[in-house]
Amino acid sequence: MQVECLKLLVDKMHGLRREFLNTPLGIHFRHPTIHIMVLFVDEKESITRQLKRGQETRLHNEEVARTGVGEPWEDRATDHDEALAQRRYRVFKEQTWDALQSLKEIFHYHFINAQGPVAEVEQNILRELEYQSTLELDPRTVDRLRNIPVASELIVHARQELVKRLDSYEFGQPELFAQVVAFVQRKIMPIVLRHSISGIAQINTEDTLLTDPTALAMLIDIFSERGYHALVDVHRIEVPEQFNLATGQITCRVKKVFRIQIRFQGSEIRRG
Repeated sequence: MQVECLKLLVDKMHGLRREFLNTPLGIHFRHPTIHIMVLFVDEKESITRQLKRGQETRLHNEEVARTGVGEPWEDRATDHDEALAQRRYRVFKEQTWDALQSLKEIFHYHFINAQGPVAEVEQNILRELEYQSTLELDPRTVDRLRNIPVASELIVHARQELVKRLDSYEFGQPELFAQVVAFVQRKIMPIVLRHSISGIAQINTEDTLLTDPTALAMLIDIFSERGYHALVDVHRIEVPEQFNLATGQITCRVKKVFRIQIRFQGSEIRRG
């Protein structure tokens, strides 16, 4: 019955969404989403509720047997014995709880504190659903953004891709790679070492080696592999070279200045 009611409700929501989708009210009729709630109570509360359910079940079943009206409820042995009720809760914590925690990493559900009265728990559920509904994108918006990768997806295989790139530099372009490594050792690391306390170093250079986009990529990857965070910005400056007295025209050359920022974990010198 509950499943049928849920299906009817979802169908009704789909119908309303289709009806108002292309109207100014369309944004208020979002795509139906099913949420799973996990209600949690501590051991003491669980045992109390189990024993209370046992008492209510026994009274209900006695009434059904006496009057012949209604259906008997399932009567569990754990609902009449505190030791069994305690064991049931511990089995849940030892066998089910860890599985639930690991499941949350791949399948989202809502964790609800169910310690209080029923009315309070209902309000907790409603507040969680209201909050989550403000965080969920419409499916059309999701489709629009689908080709832009989520940051967490980028970093999953980032180390593997970095290793592949560095090895490809060494085996595919060893001469250029060696030049970039030598440049890092000779020009950048002495400055980085002087900033080992602050954890941030700024280097400006006009070295033509970095005009090669591949060399620039190599530099960033080298620092990434060594545990640094490298940022490179190319600043173009027009430098006057010639002035035409007759026309007043100024001829400039463009000077490229590579601004390199290296960040890393600084050192704590003073203690206490």
